[in-house]
Amino acid sequence: MRVVSQILVIVLTCSSLSLVAQKKAYLKSPDGRIVFSFLLKKEGPSYTVAYKGKILITDSELAMDFKDGGRFAANLSLLKTTSISKEEQYELPIGRARNITSRFNQLTLPLKEQSSLGRQINIVVRLFNDGLAFRYEFPKQDNWADYVLKEERSSFHLVGNPKVRTLLFGRDYKSSHEGLYQKMILDRLPDNNLMDLPALFEYPEKVYVAITEASLRNYSGMYLVKENGVLRSQLTPLPGEKDITVKAVLPHHTPWRVVMISDRPGTFLESNILTNLNEPTKLKDLSWLKPGKTSFHWWNGDVVPDSTFAPGVNFETNKYYIDFCARNNIEYHSVIGYGGFAWYPNNWASYAEQGTYSDVTKTVASLDMQRICDYAKSKGVAIHVWINWKALYPQLEAAFTQFEKWGIKGMMVDFLDRSDQEMVNIQEEILERAAAHHLFIQFHGAFKPTGLNRTYPNEFTREGTFNYEQNKWLVNPITPDHDLDIAFTRMIAGASDYHLGGFRVVKPSDFKPKYIRPTMVGTRTHMLAMYVVLESYLNMVADYPQAYEGEPGFDFIQKVPTVWEETKVINAELDGFLTIARKHKNEWYVGTINSSSGRSIDIPLNFLEKGEYRAEIYMDAEDSAEQPNHLVKLEKMIKKGELLTVKLAPGGGCAIRIFKSDPNTGK
Repeated sequence: MRVVSQILVIVLTCSSLSLVAQKKAYLKSPDGRIVFSFLLKKEGPSYTVAYKGKILITDSELAMDFKDGGRFAANLSLLKTTSISKEEQYELPIGRARNITSRFNQLTLPLKEQSSLGRQINIVVRLFNDGLAFRYEFPKQDNWADYVLKEERSSFHLVGNPKVRTLLFGRDYKSSHEGLYQKMILDRLPDNNLMDLPALFEYPEKVYVAITEASLRNYSGMYLVKENGVLRSQLTPLPGEKDITVKAVLPHHTPWRVVMISDRPGTFLESNILTNLNEPTKLKDLSWLKPGKTSFHWWNGDVVPDSTFAPGVNFETNKYYIDFCARNNIEYHSVIGYGGFAWYPNNWASYAEQGTYSDVTKTVASLDMQRICDYAKSKGVAIHVWINWKALYPQLEAAFTQFEKWGIKGMMVDFLDRSDQEMVNIQEEILERAAAHHLFIQFHGAFKPTGLNRTYPNEFTREGTFNYEQNKWLVNPITPDHDLDIAFTRMIAGASDYHLGGFRVVKPSDFKPKYIRPTMVGTRTHMLAMYVVLESYLNMVADYPQAYEGEPGFDFIQKVPTVWEETKVINAELDGFLTIARKHKNEWYVGTINSSSGRSIDIPLNFLEKGEYRAEIYMDAEDSAEQPNHLVKLEKMIKKGELLTVKLAPGGGCAIRIFKSDPNTGK
C-alpha cells in the first residue's frame, strides 16, 4: 500500500489577505465564503469569523496563561506576517475516503511581548472551504527555553443563541467520554461545565458550526466551558496537579483548534479537515494494515453452545468463535477472557480493577495463545486481544514483541479514561511502538479522534461513545435517537466504536437489561444500516453465532466492508434521519437510520456513475413496529439519477448494497 503526498504552494493574492497598520489582518477561505478577521488591541489579540457575509464568531480572545511570566495577551507587537496558499494531495490507507485533496490559505501572525520578557508566540491560521483552524506555535528563542502552562484561553464567542449539542461532565476530568447528548440553546447551557468535543451548534438560519481539535500530540486534551456567556477552552490538568496543564520544551506548538462551518450538517461527516491538519505517516510499508470486522463475545455474555466443552478462557471457546468468523467473512476474532477475568495472569478483582500483579507476556494456565493464533491463521482469521492499559504499559515493548511472536495482529486497549498531556503521550507511544511490531490499536474508554489516523494509520477505531454495551445493564436502552446524536456529533471527529450487531431487537416497551444475550431497540434494518452510517475500521459483529446464522439480514453483515474510497451524505436531518453512501472498490453501500418517528424518505442515486447496477435493499417490513426483527429484502436494477423511496418504521432503517449487474466481472 502506497501513501502519496503532493503539495503546491503559492503566494496569496490580495483578495485573500489584507493588513492594516500591522494591527488587523483578514484571511479568506479558497472559495471566499469564510472570512477570518484578526485584531490586535492593547489588552490582547482577538478574532472574528464570518460565513457568507454573516458573523458567526465575534471578538474572541486568543491568550495563554503561564505559571512563570503570567498571561501572554496584553502589550504585544505584531511582527511581519507571512501567508501561503497550499493544495495538497495525499492518500489515506484507512479513512472515510482514500484520495484526498486539501486546499487552504494560511496566515502566520507572529506576536511578541513589548515587556522585558520579550516572549514570542505565533498564531497560525488555516482556512479551508469547510472550516478553519488555528494553533499557537512557540518558536525557539534565546530568552525562553521551556514553559509550564496553567491554561490556554482560546475563546469562541458565538453570535446569537444557537442550539447546542454536547456532552456535559460537570468538573470531572476523569472520563470515558461517554454520555447522552444534551440539547439546549446556548443561553441555557450551564456555566463552568466541561463540554466534550466535538460540540455541534445549530443557528436558526440553518447554518451549522462544529468545534473540535486536530493533531492532539504532546499537549492536554481540550474541553469547552461557558464563562460569562462565552465559550472558552479548558485543558485537562496533569495528574496530581490542579492548575498545571502542559509542560513543554521549545520549539513546540498546540493542537489545532478547529471550527467547521456549513449550511448542511452532512458536510462535517464528509470532511477530511482533521486528517488534513495532521502530519503524513512516516511508515513506509503499510501492507500489513488490514481493516475488517471482528467478533467480540464479551458483549453477548460469552455465549457458547450447549455442547461438549465448558465455556471459559480456553481453546475450545475461542475455536467456536474463530470457526464462526471463518464461515462468515469476519476477519478478526477477539481474545478477551471470560466472566470478567482476563486472558493474562493477574491478581485484579475484574477487568477494570487494578491489582498489584499482571503479566501480559504470558497467558493463564488454561489458555495457549500460540495454539489459538496458529489455528486462526489456518482458518484465514486473524487474532487481536483485549487488554487493560495499566497492565500493558509497564511492559510495552516486551508485550508487543511477544504479541508479534504469537501472531497477534492488534489489540483493544481499554480503561484509559483520561485526556491529560501524560495520557495523550502514552497513547501516541502505544501507537508508535505498536506500528513497529505491525499491530493495530483500538482505544476504549478514550477521548475523541483528532485525525491522527493519518500519522498512525494503525489506529483503527476509538470508543468514546455511549454505545450498545449499555444495554447489558441500563434500565433505559440506547435508542435510535441517540444513534443519530452519535452520528451527527461524535462522528464528526472520526471513527466511533459502538458494539454493533445486536440481532435480538425488541419494542421499547419490552426492553429490559440483560447481561447475557442483551437486546436492542429499533429495527433489525436500523442495526444493519449502522454498519454503513458509523465510521469504524474494525466494526464489531458482537452477538453470538446462533443469533446470526440463518437469520434475515446477516448476509449484509457478511459482505459490508469497513474502509472506504468515498463518502457521500445523501440525507441529513438533525433529530430525524441520516443517509450515508460509501464506496468500496466497485461497490456502494448505503445506510439510513431513522429516529423514533416513522416516515418515508427519498434516496437520490446521483452519486452513482453512469451504467446499470443491481441493488440489494434491506427494508423495514410493514409490521416492523410490532415485530422489529422482520425485514424485507428486495433486488432490483437501478441507475444514476433515480429515486428510491423508502418507508422507515419508528427507529427503523434501510441498508443497500449496490454493485454492477455482474458481481463477478464488475461489468
